[in-house]
Amino acid sequence: MRTAENWHDYRIIDTSDGEKLEKWGNISLVRPDPQIIWKTDKKDPLWRNADGHYHRSNQGGGKWEFRRRLPDGWTVNYKELTFNIKPTGFKHTGLFPEQAVNWDFMTEKIRASGRGINVLNLFAYTGGATLACAAAGASVCHVDASKGMVQWARENAAASGLSEKPIRWIVDDCEKFVAREIRRGRKYDAVIMDPPSYGRGSNGEIWKLENSVYDLVKLCSEILSDKPLFFLINSYTTGLSPSVMGYILGSTLTDRFGGRVTFDEIGLPVLSTGMTLPCGSTAIWEK
Repeated sequence: MRTAENWHDYRIIDTSDGEKLEKWGNISLVRPDPQIIWKTDKKDPLWRNADGHYHRSNQGGGKWEFRRRLPDGWTVNYKELTFNIKPTGFKHTGLFPEQAVNWDFMTEKIRASGRGINVLNLFAYTGGATLACAAAGASVCHVDASKGMVQWARENAAASGLSEKPIRWIVDDCEKFVAREIRRGRKYDAVIMDPPSYGRGSNGEIWKLENSVYDLVKLCSEILSDKPLFFLINSYTTGLSPSVMGYILGSTLTDRFGGRVTFDEIGLPVLSTGMTLPCGSTAIWEK
């Protein structure tokens, strides 16, 4: 497992009984995590005194309970990047901190390439990967279907001092955007893809990752330059193993471009136990 262990402003304090106790800067939150099926003792007093606690409902969804009034938003830093954090309606905070291990990989690859790199970031959410690539010197096209998420990403870029970097901010359906970019003849040296497990398009189309990811990867292979640097896929779909995603990348890209494929779970360290909490998986093709 690859572990995002370089955080200073984020920590998982403990995990038990379907929940994780976290610190985001100086604010403590308890949030659900379905993989935490163990029921160890909750000894840390923060379990009872956390600033915010998201309670999942038996009918689906859930709601936040706050012990004190929190600011509308606050910031955390990862190396030179700054992110705006706020609890949202469905347990999230606007950032997946485990992705820092992938931001480090991207940063190193781009800086070591010694050339200008053009990156396409699909399902780009609030822009963690976009900011990491831009800070490393790449040009980035950031694409997400949610206008609100793209605006949040722009605010993160501003907070990180990256507003003047060459970033294109696109609100669009990712698959349709890629198809148009192919017709326009635009090429990218790297593709990042963080698709949802399930979703609906604007016209009622149903997206299921396991049914759609191969075709999307194959489509994206047509947008790669003659000298691509990397292609990275994240997945939070429990039934889709890292090796399956690795096989998709290998069967799509290696015959044409060579290179190699790696795949693994990614995770976050837990202070109280020393364990690493699995937080999804990533497959990477790289030249």
